[in-house]
Amino acid sequence: MNALTNVQFIEQNGKPAFAVIPYDEYLKFLPSEDVTIPHEVVGLVIKKGMNLVKAWRVHLGMTQAEVAEKAAISQAALSQMEKSENKLRTATLEKLAGAMGLSVEQLRD
Repeated sequence: MNALTNVQFIEQNGKPAFAVIPYDEYLKFLPSEDVTIPHEVVGLVIKKGMNLVKAWRVHLGMTQAEVAEKAAISQAALSQMEKSENKLRTATLEKLAGAMGLSVEQLRD
């Protein structure tokens, strides 16, 4: 394991309270696959009550027909998935993620 260098300690009341490290060192502690969801997608979920599948599709400017075709499912099936509160199977999430250029984790509730 690599020893940390260039660490700055900040004390409060004579005791270490914070450790400041270089940004590149900090990045090494993060998971290799960050799951990010844009603010606009989160807003559609919260303000408009959309599920993540629909919010991402709207955010990406895709139609149901486009996503359904790329995911090799029917448009009617996608419509039901966008209305459903049910958890989608991993295989279904993989198809939808692939169709929209996302990771499965970005679609998982």
